[in-house]
Amino acid sequence: MTLTTPPLALLLDVDGPIASPVTRTVPAPIIADLIALVAAGIPVIFNTGRSDAFIAAQLMAPMIAAGLPGDAVVHAICEKGAVWFDFTADGAGPVHVDHDLAVPAAYGDDVRGLVARDYADHMFFDETKRAMVSVEQRVDVANADYRGEQARFDVDAMALMSKHGLGATRLDHHVPDSDDGVDYRVDPTIIATDIESVRLGKDLGASRAVEMLAARGITPAAWRTMGDSRTDYAMADWLHDRDHEVKHVDVRPADGIPVKPYSVLTAADLGLGEDVIHDDAGAAFLHAWLDAVAG
Repeated sequence: MTLTTPPLALLLDVDGPIASPVTRTVPAPIIADLIALVAAGIPVIFNTGRSDAFIAAQLMAPMIAAGLPGDAVVHAICEKGAVWFDFTADGAGPVHVDHDLAVPAAYGDDVRGLVARDYADHMFFDETKRAMVSVEQRVDVANADYRGEQARFDVDAMALMSKHGLGATRLDHHVPDSDDGVDYRVDPTIIATDIESVRLGKDLGASRAVEMLAARGITPAAWRTMGDSRTDYAMADWLHDRDHEVKHVDVRPADGIPVKPYSVLTAADLGLGEDVIHDDAGAAFLHAWLDAVAG
């Protein structure tokens, strides 16, 4: 069912609120509720730093297998806005890549070698990325052990930027001005480090999401964004700044909730305890939204 003015559109980070940061997979109840929301006419857009291959394997394939409706269209914005595609019950459509936002291939080759030589016991090079360079924690390694090695890797990744004559910065929550010589940033998360153009971000993903829905004649009455890090607030920031009604869900609020001009929700707003975080919190919100639109 397609609604031209749905009551909600969902713009969802994947790692954390949808996919478990431990197993990197999506629980079956979340898959079921995503399908039910789509069937009810609620646009679902994934806005993630993950690759299109990850979305295809962990979300598209399970949703199709579990009965994605034949008329449904789900949007996926990957690599923080550099890559995007749609999928239906028939599979994925064309994958679009903004090559102007890609990290130079020679730098990626050097990072691959660095990981193989010095860090392979704790992390792996993500071969599925098309624009970003990403290195991720191995699932058989404790996160505390990985984080120690990640700090060393991030320093080495910055040094490689200098070797290639590329201006780079550690993530500082702003896009540098075009004249300050910084084109790339090293962005560490709880399970990975992304090396990316400073023009990428969840705000770019929000912009693409609005464009993708508009191309189908869809203008949501309101938006719900959801993420597990401070950078995910950029989705709601971008929407609010352009006069869209939006509320943001933070599934890992222990990092601190910034003051925003829109509502910020946590699991506590559903009457759940502070220990309900990540995909457990994400599942609870998806189910609450489904109950609201079904009722």
